[in-house]
Amino acid sequence: MTQQQSVYLDYAAATPVDERVLAAMQPYFCDRFYNPSSPYAPSVQVRRDVEDARHRIAQTIGVKPADVILTAGATESINLAMTAVGDGEIITSTIEHPAVLESAKQYSHTLIDVSSTGLIDVDDIVRTITPNTQLVSIGLANNELGTIQPVRRIADAIQRERDRRSQVGESRPLWLHTDASQGVGQLDMTVSRLGVDLLTLNSAKCYGPKQVGLLWRAPGVQLRPIIHGGGQEAGVRSGTENVPGVIGFATALEIAARTRNSETKRLQELRDTLQRHIESGIDIAEINGHQKKRLAGHLHVSVPGIDAERFVFMLESVGVYVATGSACAANHGTRSHVLEAVGMSAQQADGSLRLTLGRHTDDAAIEYAAEQIIIAVQSERDRIGL
Repeated sequence: MTQQQSVYLDYAAATPVDERVLAAMQPYFCDRFYNPSSPYAPSVQVRRDVEDARHRIAQTIGVKPADVILTAGATESINLAMTAVGDGEIITSTIEHPAVLESAKQYSHTLIDVSSTGLIDVDDIVRTITPNTQLVSIGLANNELGTIQPVRRIADAIQRERDRRSQVGESRPLWLHTDASQGVGQLDMTVSRLGVDLLTLNSAKCYGPKQVGLLWRAPGVQLRPIIHGGGQEAGVRSGTENVPGVIGFATALEIAARTRNSETKRLQELRDTLQRHIESGIDIAEINGHQKKRLAGHLHVSVPGIDAERFVFMLESVGVYVATGSACAANHGTRSHVLEAVGMSAQQADGSLRLTLGRHTDDAAIEYAAEQIIIAVQSERDRIGL
């Protein structure tokens, strides 16, 4: 048997801060601690550093710095993006992150269903749009299944609806928002290629610090502030800037963009190896999500009849850290709304594991994790007589 080691397979929940990111942040905790809004020279320099970071972030996603709003993570970004609905209606899907679904509940909204692989049908969105629809919010990649959505095709469909409205004299705008947090480092984040009007990103998903994020908005998109105060971020998001966090976020995004192609290929090869081991070693294992349109580092597995929550603790005892679903659902002890939305039975959902790989995952980690998962499943099957 392989010697016990520690293997982390929950990168979709949190990533460790990259050492290069930490080094970039370090001076701003003590030496360059100044408030960017103060008038004296050291503060003015910190303000310049923040704006330089904003410029680097903007350059990475292909937008103008003035349109980048810095937030305290993706949840705030999403809540702010939802205010673009004005007095109109929102369309989103049944598998979105709770930050989207709970925010949408504050407005008139419609949820569209997805396929059994978690894929959205663009035609369903088109059929759901009404003259009152003002915002469509679809995540670029699902955080549980890893399914990648056809956001560019959705953007094209929305543009056709805009053209129709213009031709018949309808004045209501129609915006497309995507939470792309889960795809950073694995998917292209260039806004012009995505075709969106609002983009959410999260530093914590790309080896940057937690509680730092952004909302990019296209010119013309009107937002309503949800945090009031000193008028920072062009009056849209008040509050003293998280200077170390912003510096770290910029560095993390640059590294993610620079290494995306090679890292995606590496993760896909590792994930496919893990999948092969599980499929060959567990005859009742089911692989969920879209097998082609999924994130390179995502593997979602169901072992019907196995209690996944018990399974997580069994794996933890041998140093393998995995998830039953999103950290949000696990924290509340509820069955995943995503798995219910794709039509999984209770037995399938309760026996599901989300295995997500990252920068520190290597061949040895995959071999050890696969071995321990197979051993644990067999142990449970023997215990319950499955």
